[in-house]
Amino acid sequence: MRFVDLHVHSTASDGEIPPADVVHCAAKAGLVAVALTDHDTLDGIPQAAAASAEVGVRVIAGCEFSVAAGWGEMHLLGYFLPSDHPGLNRFLAEQRQKRVERAHLIVQRLNRIKVPADVEGVMSEAGDAAVGRPHVARSLVKMRVVRDANEAFDRFLAEGRPAFVPKDLPTVADVSSLVREVGGVTSAAHLGSRATRAFLTELQQAGVDGAEVVHPAHGDHSVRRIRALAKTLRMLPTGGSDWHGDRTMQGRRGQLGSLQVSEAWLDGLEALHRERVAAAETAT
Repeated sequence: MRFVDLHVHSTASDGEIPPADVVHCAAKAGLVAVALTDHDTLDGIPQAAAASAEVGVRVIAGCEFSVAAGWGEMHLLGYFLPSDHPGLNRFLAEQRQKRVERAHLIVQRLNRIKVPADVEGVMSEAGDAAVGRPHVARSLVKMRVVRDANEAFDRFLAEGRPAFVPKDLPTVADVSSLVREVGGVTSAAHLGSRATRAFLTELQQAGVDGAEVVHPAHGDHSVRRIRALAKTLRMLPTGGSDWHGDRTMQGRRGQLGSLQVSEAWLDGLEALHRERVAAAETAT
């Protein structure tokens, strides 16, 4: 079989490896395709696409969106996203600005508890990337406030910790509608035990096309259960390592290519993408 990884990150958001290097790593891992799904940005796609031409690994233009759920934040993967759609680019720019504002609030909360964080250090870690809590964690490591990023999350940044700031999130329906509008396809990421039939049906009614079946946080039982539910509901299965090029973070992520995700799953996503593009062309 030929394998793909439909959930990876780069330095365009909170990953640790540049987009081109992600593709080179995918080639070394024996993958035939990889979806670059950075948080709230498509900025890494051009570099990844250039590397794709060099090594022959196909790159799918993707994005991991943060959306509102009953418990708080949920992640929604979008695939086959165009880089030149004004509405999509405007939305992503708005989400990245909210990330900057959140970083300021996190630093303020850290300062209130006498942690010597500063916005400049966080933004220096992020560079041109979509800023996130991992950048705050890395800045705290650099300042020797904590030993590693895991400690930063455990002590300060995770939900329920003193510097946690919730996001201002769009709805699932709004994001899935936008992705459909541009011809893309969506999949609910790493739901784990929350992937009940009732909730997947709710997501489907909100326009979500698939569910992430294979993920490092899913044990064998979860994989079988979610796959069966997706098949019953006629939702597309997806899977990926959620790789960030990790050197400082462990836990819910896997190594690139460590999970066997069939190329046939990518074929299913692409078929729906082509169907939507054809329908849009016919309508115009």
